[in-house]
Amino acid sequence: MLAERAAKLAAKQVRISCVVPVHNEGAGIGLFIDSLQTELALITSNYEIILVDDGSIDVSVPNILPYAISGAVKLIKLSRNFGKEAALTAGLDHSAGEVTVLIDADFQHPIAVIQQFLQQWVNGYDMVYGIRQNRNHESLIKRWFTYNFYHTMQKITKIHIVPNAGDFRLLDHKVVAAINQCTERNRFMKGLYAWVGFKSIGVPFTVAERISGSSSWSFKRLTELAITGITSFSNLPLRIWSFIGLGIALCSITIAGWICIKTLMFGVDVPGYASIMVAIFFFCGVQLISIGVLGEYIAKIFNEVKQRPKYIIEQKIGF
Repeated sequence: MLAERAAKLAAKQVRISCVVPVHNEGAGIGLFIDSLQTELALITSNYEIILVDDGSIDVSVPNILPYAISGAVKLIKLSRNFGKEAALTAGLDHSAGEVTVLIDADFQHPIAVIQQFLQQWVNGYDMVYGIRQNRNHESLIKRWFTYNFYHTMQKITKIHIVPNAGDFRLLDHKVVAAINQCTERNRFMKGLYAWVGFKSIGVPFTVAERISGSSSWSFKRLTELAITGITSFSNLPLRIWSFIGLGIALCSITIAGWICIKTLMFGVDVPGYASIMVAIFFFCGVQLISIGVLGEYIAKIFNEVKQRPKYIIEQKIGF
């Protein structure tokens, strides 16, 4: 198999699919397509670029259309903004290559690294992911939350999610087929990459500056994605609150026993109003937090049982 991969790459016959999620990248999308095509032409004569427009409200689609006339560039226009996870899913569902490269359209993922990905694929790896070496463009608080998120995921899940490894990666066709079998609606792609397994390796890269526009990932959206990741791949939060409830119950039994013994030995004294109110508010807070944690999982079940599609396609061009 390795010899076959090497021979195909040397003969420029590897069929490569590039899946590119697009959201309000109109200012630089033309330059990106030109740059990506130039790079791919050096590697293979058989490639496709699948641009998935995730509800852009700028000129992204009009700027893509002239390129979609050729057979190599294809466009999937979603009916609204479903999120990057859904856009990636749509691209993977339509990918036909022996290998699929996931890459952003803002030039922060260096296009030249694709050749390093392919070399590792030739070496026998079915998944090659980029590991970002710098987060200098991010705020200190965002870097702190990112570090703690990955650290938490390592502790509470049974899968190994590599820190600082995002969606920039190469997937063999069998990895793509495995991911496409995952039918959940609340998708956390970084978790799915790790969950399906396969032989993997990381390639370090330096994040470049955006050539235009700004990131649509607000702190709120990142927090929602983090919660989705935790609740999708771990039930530890439920277990934690089960143990907290057990601990509180044991404490209450102990206190009740102490009150009974104290009353029998020393008689009844007047309880303090303040301590009662503190206890009531404390236990109410614990109950509300535990209900909120339980609600997150119930909401996920609710969304899954409705069986709505992960995305809706408004238009396809080039397929």
